[in-house]
Amino acid sequence: MEYSRSIPPFRLSTFGRKEVQNIQTVSLVDTRPAVPLPIFVGSDAFRRAAFGANHPLNVIRHSAVMDLARILGWLSDENFRACGPASVERLLEFHDRAYVKVLQHAEARGRVEREIRDQYQIGTLENPLFKGVFDRAARTVGGSILAAELALEGHNVFHPSGGTHHGRADRACGFCYFNDPVFAIKTFLDAGMEQVYYVDLDAHHGDGVETAFFDEPRVTTLSIHEDYRWPYSGSTSYPDEGAFNVPVARGFNDSEFEHVMENAVLPLAERLRAEALVVCCGADCLAGDPLSTMLLSNVALWRAVEQLLALELPTVVVGGGGYNPWTVTRYWTGLWGRISGQEVPDTLPQQAVDLLRDMECDLVDEEDVDVSWYNTIADSPNPGPVRDSVKWLAEGIVP
Repeated sequence: MEYSRSIPPFRLSTFGRKEVQNIQTVSLVDTRPAVPLPIFVGSDAFRRAAFGANHPLNVIRHSAVMDLARILGWLSDENFRACGPASVERLLEFHDRAYVKVLQHAEARGRVEREIRDQYQIGTLENPLFKGVFDRAARTVGGSILAAELALEGHNVFHPSGGTHHGRADRACGFCYFNDPVFAIKTFLDAGMEQVYYVDLDAHHGDGVETAFFDEPRVTTLSIHEDYRWPYSGSTSYPDEGAFNVPVARGFNDSEFEHVMENAVLPLAERLRAEALVVCCGADCLAGDPLSTMLLSNVALWRAVEQLLALELPTVVVGGGGYNPWTVTRYWTGLWGRISGQEVPDTLPQQAVDLLRDMECDLVDEEDVDVSWYNTIADSPNPGPVRDSVKWLAEGIVP
């Protein structure tokens, strides 16, 4: 960056009669490397209704995050990138051709035969058919590919609509039709990365990503999740395959989370000499989420992501689960604020308060809605004792 500034004539009258009259401007060149702009990847397509009534994901999430970030002045055309759907050819780099075609055909017809439903797990209560399902799922993948490409250019990238970490190559699973974190990781591998580190902070085990790269020595996965919680996997680590799991007990608190970060997640990154990161930031690990009993605050999660970003590696941060619209929106909006260097306000402007007050959720009883969810972004921290079971789990990752 070049810039000029006016400098008045310089006179040495104190030390003699010599005068320097013709120095009027000095051209200075800033030799510091420019810091690439953090990027938010999203799409207005995620505003469309999805999943249908009586589904845990039939709540406002992605659009609310974009709207709240814009209200706060944190999101603009400069730092926003719209993502398009991944092509069928790209999807086939991981997903089976038969499954991709079946999902396309099922959406077009609006129904599936029983044998198709049983084999591919689409058209079920868990993974329902709805208008635009294929575009939405493919666009989620497209967003993670774009995010990884931008990360390779030096940007820190947040793609909250990503995080469909349960999707399998040959079927839908756990509200996930395709598996977008897999494609972010594959984009890094295709760029020549020799060690990609996937960290999953969702309350549910990141089983789809672990399975996808179980035999891939260039990928290491680590999932912190609630034990005895769907999908009832992730109770064991497989160090030889680069698959690490931290299945925590009910009531997992901020102090315990910090202990795992400091003694397992970050040391493993150092030991691996990781070259790129993908971080899944599901919001269902927050206190107040109806589908887990974890008790984390969003400020603890923000700090964890900042610690990972401080490794200064190409990094993609994606969303994930989260079924309380207030806690999801506050967490992901605040996370984007921290990623993009914003100051999180103590209270919210009225337009933001109105946005949050207008939310509804059948899974959260009215009396359980905390008033702070309306007028603040940052949670109060939730420290507590670090149980021996948590210490034991952390020690098992990096002995």
